[in-house]
Amino acid sequence: MIRALFAVILALVAVPLAAQDTMPPAPYAYNQLDDPRLEAEAAALMHTLRCLKCQSQSIADSDAPMAGDMRHQVRSRIQAGESPEAIRAWLIARYGDYVSYNPTVSASTWPLFAIPVLLILIVAAVLLRRLGKRRSDTEDAA
Repeated sequence: MIRALFAVILALVAVPLAAQDTMPPAPYAYNQLDDPRLEAEAAALMHTLRCLKCQSQSIADSDAPMAGDMRHQVRSRIQAGESPEAIRAWLIARYGDYVSYNPTVSASTWPLFAIPVLLILIVAAVLLRRLGKRRSDTEDAA
């Protein structure tokens, strides 16, 4: 009975392993462009785009199949004559602002830019108030 229960628990723990991707990693050099200038343009763009699966790597550095697909899209669109900014705009429209390492200020991203400034202003106000209080206390004592 205990062995059967132990086997069931082990099987439940092993289930997430079965859910892993079965696709091989997408190599970086796969299907590079023949024109070195266009490949450099594509590589520069790929380093500014985030892998949605890895989330801590650019699509240029990621081995995830999704990153391989995104690299292919970038290269094929560069080959077709699209500008890097048009490709970035298309990827942002398709995957959201999170795909870009260089987000622009928009209705959904303005808090990312405003909150740090607001926090710095609050800290500065608190520090000025405390330092002002200390100065007035030392002047009163003298």
